[in-house]
Amino acid sequence: MLVTYVTPYFTESAKLFLRALLAQPEARIAVAAGEDIDRLPIELRCAIAHFERVDDPLSTDDIGTAIDRIAAASGPVARILGIAEQLQVQLGSLRDRLDLPGMRAEQAIGFRDKTRMKDVLRTAGVPVARHRQVDTTSDALRFAGEVGYPLIVKPPAGAAAQSTFRAGDEASLRLALGPASRAAGGVALLEEMVTGQEHSFDAFVQGGRVVFYSTSTYHPSCLEVMENPWMQWVVILPREHRVDDIAAIGTRALQALGLSDGMCHLEWFRRKDGSVVVSEVGARPPGAQIPVMIGRAHEVDCIEAWAKLMLFDSFEPFPDRKFAVGAAYLRGQGEGRVRAVRGLDAIHRDLGDIITDARVPPIGHGKGTSYEGEGFIIVRHSDTTVVEDALRHIVSTVRVELG
Repeated sequence: MLVTYVTPYFTESAKLFLRALLAQPEARIAVAAGEDIDRLPIELRCAIAHFERVDDPLSTDDIGTAIDRIAAASGPVARILGIAEQLQVQLGSLRDRLDLPGMRAEQAIGFRDKTRMKDVLRTAGVPVARHRQVDTTSDALRFAGEVGYPLIVKPPAGAAAQSTFRAGDEASLRLALGPASRAAGGVALLEEMVTGQEHSFDAFVQGGRVVFYSTSTYHPSCLEVMENPWMQWVVILPREHRVDDIAAIGTRALQALGLSDGMCHLEWFRRKDGSVVVSEVGARPPGAQIPVMIGRAHEVDCIEAWAKLMLFDSFEPFPDRKFAVGAAYLRGQGEGRVRAVRGLDAIHRDLGDIITDARVPPIGHGKGTSYEGEGFIIVRHSDTTVVEDALRHIVSTVRVELG
């Protein structure tokens, strides 16, 4: 079976998922990417069945041309896979064109277009924030008059809180509409501001049924981190992760949106009164090292499980969660490139026995553009409190200095 893996860039996450696909002996993996193959480690380059460079890695036609070249050189392509949020509609369109298994364009648009997504979810009885897509300032002001401030302003097809703003009054709303609408061709999505604790619901879906899910907690929210460059973001997967209400709501959301097979990343809030509000859903594996953390918590290879599900439609149930796992993301202080990373010796001395994974940014590394920053440290322990304390120690001790 020949499978084409499509990625705009060879990010660390893209390489992890590619590595898992290449480890499956029953499949040959071709790659279509927006970067040269020499950006991959030599062992991955040698394992790839065929490689095609894509001029515009977000263009359906360009990706389709690359897949045609792969098929001409190596045989018919049986599946098209990719984990980037920005690619899901294009890959769905190509599956439609080639009549291949996997999520089709119609379902992908429902996940990618956040306005349509929230309309579908509200109709299905899934609690979502009040929202409206607007293309004029007068429409935006009218919605603000109905809902009140603060509002969230973002592009309808955004990802990772990019071009997302909080508007606390008319002046800040007018200011936010410009960059949000420019990122979306002249329209913007407005939402009422939901307050509460932010979480994720990350699930495997097989044949339209949720066969595994994990919950995580964000400290602080993604938007708060993007608004405050000095904040260090933390994600915790508590050992006690079974949450009945979000499991039922998440399942209903995925059924309404039509995800049949794959991983999803659903973000949600727990309000102070205990109620749940769904923020948005991605029909792709979560980022921010969450698949790695799920694997550490359950002592499985979560990314390999994704590969087997996407290649062979198979999923082996995970064992019960044995550990709490958390990640502290190392966000640089200042502007420019990494010039120093301080506090690591103390962290390895105090927490070395519970650190499972780390990526420390090298000197000269550029400043990250998301809440994930420039690196991370993951810790694991059977007691959730120990993990929480360790993460507090990391974010108060480690400093990435830019200059």
